[in-house]
Amino acid sequence: MSIPGALGAILVDHTSGMAVAAKGIADPGRAAAGLSGAYRATLDGVATASEETGLRVEDVIVTTGTSYHLVRPMEMMFDGPLLLCLRLDVERANLALARLRLRAITDELVAS
Repeated sequence: MSIPGALGAILVDHTSGMAVAAKGIADPGRAAAGLSGAYRATLDGVATASEETGLRVEDVIVTTGTSYHLVRPMEMMFDGPLLLCLRLDVERANLALARLRLRAITDELVAS
């Protein structure tokens, strides 16, 4: 992977919670279901806590003792909402750079 510190990535169909593609993920089905559920819960929580309407979540970051998990939604014209999820090694990754690269990747995928 071209993102320093990347350990794995998975593309998830947000609607079904199923893995579309994965690399470096031991159990893509389980990971996809968990990530889509966590993303939905985050959206619900932010919508409930915020006074703004029509919020658009750009990404979600979860930090553990050993890794960062970046989740970036993509609205695809024909395929529906997808999530591109990236797992990074906390010791080797640059979180800001990873966010920028993940945004560039998703922007390119949505545009094509």
